[in-house]
Amino acid sequence: MAALLLNADMGESFGPWIMGLDEQVMPYVDLANVACGFHASDPDTMRLTVRLSAKHGVTVGAHPAYPDLVGFGRRSLACSPTEIENLVLYQIGALAGICRGEGTRLGYVKPHGALYNDMIHDPDKLAAVMRAVVAFDPELPLMVMATRDPAPARELAQREGVTLWFEAFADRAYDGQGRLVSRREPGAVHHDPAVIVDQARRIALGQPLTASDGSELVLVADTLCVHGDNPESVAAVKAIRQALREVGASS
Repeated sequence: MAALLLNADMGESFGPWIMGLDEQVMPYVDLANVACGFHASDPDTMRLTVRLSAKHGVTVGAHPAYPDLVGFGRRSLACSPTEIENLVLYQIGALAGICRGEGTRLGYVKPHGALYNDMIHDPDKLAAVMRAVVAFDPELPLMVMATRDPAPARELAQREGVTLWFEAFADRAYDGQGRLVSRREPGAVHHDPAVIVDQARRIALGQPLTASDGSELVLVADTLCVHGDNPESVAAVKAIRQALREVGASS
């Protein structure tokens, strides 16, 4: 993964409730993180999203979460490592089956919400997610957060036998450790398109960001997460895609 690929959370609608602007965002991303039914989505939505991804040549990734539809997967649950391993394996298998039905294949795994954050803070939970990925397909990469010090995650991945893709965020603020500022804190999410595009460009060029404590933070990433749940964010995704093209042309 020499280029910085764009990924976005997709397929988060549920029954008649529509979430996100997937059809507008899909043409501008490389990777689609498809919800697997535990925090959002349903079988119909999953299949439609996989079909849309295939139409645009976008790689499908499983986006497993804690079983928390009411909380959209953003609440930590008291799951044991074994439970986490099994619930992640279950969700990967569900989406992989739909991919097979659509004549495509699952390309990677990116946990969602609280599970994504918990596994960065808890090596046992991260190892559990890694075991689930390896149990399903040891060739599948696992997407994890790019932080100031990626060495612990790399060492654990080597022991568990999984490939990591490190992810950064264009529209989120970072703390001094290179972790996402909690959404409960003011300023955790960037809304100004100019700020979002500038952060994306800095990450792509390996230039420092300013962390919430004022320190300089350089993130080494393989992929950049963008969001497209409103017209303003879709415009930002388009601008980020153009900015990355310009970075690539000048490198």
